[in-house]
Amino acid sequence: MHLDTGSCQSPTLAPADAPFALARPEALAFSFTLPAVPRSPGIARAATRTALHAHGLAAATDATVQVVSELTACACRFSATADVYVSLRYRDDALRVTLYDGHPHHAHARLGAICVLHRRVSLRVLDRVVRACRGEWGIGAGEETAGGTRMWAVLPWVGACGYLLGGRSYG
Repeated sequence: MHLDTGSCQSPTLAPADAPFALARPEALAFSFTLPAVPRSPGIARAATRTALHAHGLAAATDATVQVVSELTACACRFSATADVYVSLRYRDDALRVTLYDGHPHHAHARLGAICVLHRRVSLRVLDRVVRACRGEWGIGAGEETAGGTRMWAVLPWVGACGYLLGGRSYG
């Protein structure tokens, strides 16, 4: 069997002056795991900026980066495990951000409600950003089959692009 290695160049052999080609927005399906530590929201912001730019979605950077940062900080604060999982998708003209952390489901309903309330209170900035974008967000505590807690936000494209324009959208 012969492998043709000439058609698949390594990064060191690829031409350095090759133009950067943006991926289609619909191709954005970016997920990564971070340690549940205070520096992780900054890493999540940088990764999100890069992913949005690479997929031609840079116009929605401000709102999306703020949402990713708020959700990551909350997940890192509440996680009972060493890691948090971040997922960024673009589907149906909306950016979808999902965070999973290792905070376990509470057996007692009242404790679970208090825990969700603590998260909601810590996500006041997220709530304002998502509302400004005419999106939605939520906390799916105790619903994950592998345990842990899922938090999510959906930012419509037009709303996310108009976030810093005071509600005036473009796009």
